[in-house]
Amino acid sequence: MLALLALPGIVAAPVAARAQLTSPPRTLDASFAVPGGPEMTYGIALPAGYDEAPDTPRPLVLALHPGGRGRYYGRSFMQQVIEPGLRSWGAIFVAPDVPDRNWATDASSRAVMALLEHVLAEHAVDRQRILVTGYSMGGRGTWFLATRNADFFTGAIPMAGSPGSVRLDPLSSMPLHAIHSADDEVVPYPPAAQAVERLEAMGGAVQLIRLDGVDHYDMGAYIGPLQEAAEWMWQEWERREAESRRNAALPNR
Repeated sequence: MLALLALPGIVAAPVAARAQLTSPPRTLDASFAVPGGPEMTYGIALPAGYDEAPDTPRPLVLALHPGGRGRYYGRSFMQQVIEPGLRSWGAIFVAPDVPDRNWATDASSRAVMALLEHVLAEHAVDRQRILVTGYSMGGRGTWFLATRNADFFTGAIPMAGSPGSVRLDPLSSMPLHAIHSADDEVVPYPPAAQAVERLEAMGGAVQLIRLDGVDHYDMGAYIGPLQEAAEWMWQEWERREAESRRNAALPNR
């Protein structure tokens, strides 16, 4: 299990973006009865000001925790790593506990996607801004779930996670920003870097932040780079949205 306590104090200032939220969200513990499967516990974080405008569509972030088990372990990981990195978005965060042996399985994919459909039914979500992100085992799950559900997610940020043997072509039209340390002693750097190179060759919108001198268990070192990746992702979403509006305004031929 990766340590989630006493993260290093190296967090960069929040990026200048969106609602300029600085207050932490309201986080709730919940459970979801997976159709045909067991109950799945998860944490959900609603941004500051949510109750005043619950019908305003918000970005949605799926946070996949690293290796480890425990009730609401996903929520703890989300609160200490993912939410601080992406707070400026004013997003809804969903952080389930892994329902299977790891995230990169068909059973996990089915359970997580059922949970997200439940969240979409309960909350107003901006369907053009749905991100999957995670660390280590969760990074591997990010590659896996993004590939399997490229029609649902609109962005992916895998951190310290190997792409494994996933087919990369479904990701060629999805913005993807990987973050990985070249000195990771648990999950080697080259496979992620090679996957990014292949996606770039396919014409994909893809970026990679390479960290140096950061070991696998220093998750706190990823929060600042995650903020940087968040700004790039949001700009990419805005670019695509503007392009879509321009195309819609063109006269039919």
